[in-house]
Amino acid sequence: MNSLFASTARGLEELLKSELEALGASDCQVVQGGVHYEGDDRLMYQSLLWSRLASRILLPLTECGVYSDLDLYLGVQAVDWPAMFGSDKTFAVHFSGLNEVIRNSQYGALKVKDAIVDSFTRKNLPRPDVDREQPDIRINVWLHNDKASIALDLSGDGLHQRGYRQQTGQAPLKENLAAAVVLRSGWKPGTAMIDPMCGSGTLLIEAAMIASDRAPGLHRNHWGFNGWSRFNPALWRELKSEAQARASRGLRATDSRFYGFDNDQKVIERARVNARKAGLADLIGFTAQDVSKLNNPLPEGATGTVLSNPPYGERLESEPALIALYSQIGRIMKHHFAGWNLSLFSASPELLSCLQLRADRQFKAKNGPLDCVQKNYQLVASTTPGGNGQIAEDYANRLRKNLRKLEKWAVQQGVECYRLYDADLPEYNVAVDRYGDWVVIQEYAPPKTIDAAKARQRLFDVIAATLSVLELPANRLVLKTRERQKGKNQYQKIGEKGDFFEVSEFNAKLWVNLTDYLDTGLFLDHRIARKMLGEMSRGKDFLNLFAYTGSASVHAGLGGANSTTTVDMSRTYLEWAERNLRLNGLTGRQHRLIQADCLRWLSESDEQYDLIFIDPPTFSNSKRMEESFDVQRDHLLLLKNLKRLLRKGGTIMFSNNKRGFKMDHDGLNGLHLSAREITASTQSQDFARNRQIHNCWLITHAG
Repeated sequence: MNSLFASTARGLEELLKSELEALGASDCQVVQGGVHYEGDDRLMYQSLLWSRLASRILLPLTECGVYSDLDLYLGVQAVDWPAMFGSDKTFAVHFSGLNEVIRNSQYGALKVKDAIVDSFTRKNLPRPDVDREQPDIRINVWLHNDKASIALDLSGDGLHQRGYRQQTGQAPLKENLAAAVVLRSGWKPGTAMIDPMCGSGTLLIEAAMIASDRAPGLHRNHWGFNGWSRFNPALWRELKSEAQARASRGLRATDSRFYGFDNDQKVIERARVNARKAGLADLIGFTAQDVSKLNNPLPEGATGTVLSNPPYGERLESEPALIALYSQIGRIMKHHFAGWNLSLFSASPELLSCLQLRADRQFKAKNGPLDCVQKNYQLVASTTPGGNGQIAEDYANRLRKNLRKLEKWAVQQGVECYRLYDADLPEYNVAVDRYGDWVVIQEYAPPKTIDAAKARQRLFDVIAATLSVLELPANRLVLKTRERQKGKNQYQKIGEKGDFFEVSEFNAKLWVNLTDYLDTGLFLDHRIARKMLGEMSRGKDFLNLFAYTGSASVHAGLGGANSTTTVDMSRTYLEWAERNLRLNGLTGRQHRLIQADCLRWLSESDEQYDLIFIDPPTFSNSKRMEESFDVQRDHLLLLKNLKRLLRKGGTIMFSNNKRGFKMDHDGLNGLHLSAREITASTQSQDFARNRQIHNCWLITHAG
């Protein structure tokens, strides 16, 4: 009898144990990452040829304590390596694990290699060569704490390499994990299977191999036992001939048919090549088709299993599209596949919730480093294509209510950009802004007391409901996460798409960019303030400080200002401001743009203006600013400097976003300035819920 160890992906150990027992293995013991089992030579070869779930099968040789590198060397030498393989065979060592003595796996592998080679040379035998690519013999050494386990790797290459898959799509499942997904899906051989996002076809090919009783190792030509002295070629040929006969009979006998779809024609061609190499092309039909066009291909009344590994991207910007995809899958399943079994394998339980289906069973497994879940659903008929119910119903109802109220108002006002929702319901802590036919969802960073998984699930629900209520294509929704911004983080660049498009605000045209920066280029809450500046600017010299993208300068210019001066520290935003001015025909020397630290420029300038707009940051500590700035602490000094530039009869519009800001009226009196708060007059209907989003004041010379 042989004591053997079969490794597998985390989460598949019990499934592998059942498979090995079905093959005839005895004394199976599950450990993390695999199964120890016993079997004779026939069972050993059968498990190599027939295991669909094992990653590798090892023959343990010895164990030794490793308290020095000499211990490792002597422990390896305890094996009679010349009896294991001849000098004419090549070998390689795979070493994993570290301890206080062996701190580098390459060093550990080198010590093992030296011990093996010396075992030959001490018997006056030629030294075997090392071949790291495709050796005749693979030695596996696993060091855990102070114990090294030394084994012969009978697999050679990993057992997931069946020999049929030369071409893969993006993020493929390994074949043994794909086989596990098939076995757990609820699919029964003899019935149909559909994969609507099949990629390189691995799930369907593995299922077809099961349906046709085809051994997964049948197409492999190189094994780790080929160079082993105990290899029994006659027994191996016998077992392989039996497997070939079973595969031929199974292919003729199976009633199962398999259908694969993918929206990428090139990927479909790869899948067809893979199926041909597996000898299963007659069982699987592949078609280039988007999931949105998926229909039941079977005769009326016939059912089967829909099995897939849909995308579950890890980038924030991909989430709206993925949420739309999973929501669409749920609708299609309920409408077209009543009575079928659905099984989806994903690294995102939150995305699976967008199906709006109740799972009957679920399983966990590792896909490389990713924690994944497989959920099975028994599908029932839906009375409508849209399914049964609405994700985040309270949020969806509030969004509909706001939309009815604000859409008509926005048309009447002549604005394309406005806020649809602003954390109206505490459990859905987001802002939803409309920019023409685009929508931006800004997630306010949840407090640390809120469970991260719960917050993520609610965000996914919000995205799904927004797409549904607004009937919005997923590629028109942009997702941002907003935290409190300070200083240098305030306008940090977060992308490189460069996607600008034009929007209208009253009589102004402005460029916005929804993807490359945390903000979009247009502060919606200042819309009325900009309109007021336009109405106040005729015949005046206008100064815009902390100008951002210059939208206030555009309104002043369109309102008939004699000149506009736009000052900001960012070259990027000044170039954006120049584009905004040019878009509205505001060109020429009378429209100046100045890149400067606004506070320093203000302290040094002696120019005179009739109308000044300043919207400073609440706090700033930029590397390019000589000192920090706090609007509450420093607003008097700021207004003192502004007074020097303000002509007699002129006006300063002073705004900021600090909650609880207190104007120092006594200090203003000392400066001979007078302030009138106009905050309420500058807040529009779409910001009615948030009366503290900004403060705004008109300041003039006193007397």
